Amino acid sequence: MELKKTLSTATLLLASTFVLAACGGADTETESSEAASSEVVVESSSEATSEATSEAAAELKDGTYTLVEKNFDTRGWKTEFSITVVDGKITESAYENVNEAGAKKSEDADYQARMVEKAGVGPADYFPALNNQLVEKQDPEAVEVVTGATGSSDTFKKYAPMLVEAAEAGDTTTIEIDNVVEEE
Repeated sequence: MELKKTLSTATLLLASTFVLAACGGADTETESSEAASSEVVVESSSEATSEATSEAAAELKDGTYTLVEKNFDTRGWKTEFSITVVDGKITESAYENVNEAGAKKSEDADYQARMVEKAGVGPADYFPALNNQLVEKQDPEAVEVVTGATGSSDTFKKYAPMLVEAAEAGDTTTIEIDNVVEEE
């Protein structure tokens, strides 16, 4: 068992190194750490996933849990993310970026076209992929990074556990993230 864990860890480390190397140095208008592929990279082992899934699902309290970023990024977008829990299971995940007018990034056809051209995937592809995975797997750790949308995937994987933690506590107070916006 220990050998299996060691091999899994080494494989994950090697895969992460390749992903980081492939994403490094990208300079695009959309997301600076995106690769030009629509492959999905697995970042967790199946054994840990099944154990965490059963534990997390058993502890969630019914309700809708919401997280919002306070600040718009340099391109005019901020994250709004909510999950709905029914009968102790995540039944809906709504992770999205919105602009000041409240328009969704996934519905911006021009943004979609530009990003697909540069990264091979756009927000109309990766937002539903991330949301569907969370509902299917019931565990943020089991959600796979969508290559080509590494920045958005990383943000999803950073914020989803916060919502699950709120669901475990039954705290439906909106989580406000005072995100730092760095000038380019």
